[in-house]
Amino acid sequence: MGSNLLVNNAEAVAMILFGIGFSNLLLQKNLIKKIIGLNIMDTATYLFLAEKGYIVGRVAPIVVNNVRSVDAYINPVPSGLVLTGIVVSVSTTALMLSLTIRLYRRYHTLDLDEISTMLKKEDI
Repeated sequence: MGSNLLVNNAEAVAMILFGIGFSNLLLQKNLIKKIIGLNIMDTATYLFLAEKGYIVGRVAPIVVNNVRSVDAYINPVPSGLVLTGIVVSVSTTALMLSLTIRLYRRYHTLDLDEISTMLKKEDI
């Protein structure tokens, strides 16, 4: 068990980061802190994918010096997934932050419990 942890330390760090982000997302009441937790989870996922796609001794799949052997390059699919995920994550974060600004302007708080209480009073 201990030797596997030393070999797979990046995966272990990714799982710890994901746990930190997930617990932050569940336990915090402040919307900004929830967004930060979601971004930590995203980062952990990208780290995990990048680590799984990396092969020691291989390089990025860019043909240099006319080397065309598949064994010389890493798999480009995880890298593409990470790049696509980063673009989606930035867009989602921008949307969440803009909605958070709108909520703050309307309710003058970022605490979800207070916003929920104010919404219940508006329904009456």
